[in-house]
Amino acid sequence: MPKPLDENLTIDEVIAEIRVPRSTFYRWRQLKKGPKSRKLPNGQIRIKRSELDRWWAEMEESA
Repeated sequence: MPKPLDENLTIDEVIAEIRVPRSTFYRWRQLKKGPKSRKLPNGQIRIKRSELDRWWAEMEESA
């Protein structure tokens, strides 16, 4: 069975899933406390599903 693709999520998808305001997400990005993200050549930001899952698990462990 083929491995599922590591989905690239938009910021809107991420903030909807983790339920935080956009401003909070951008503040976390600025402070390098959010999930790792990539900037595409067109300026859009993407977060890999695997990175979001890793970051979320790390947040749960530190709570």
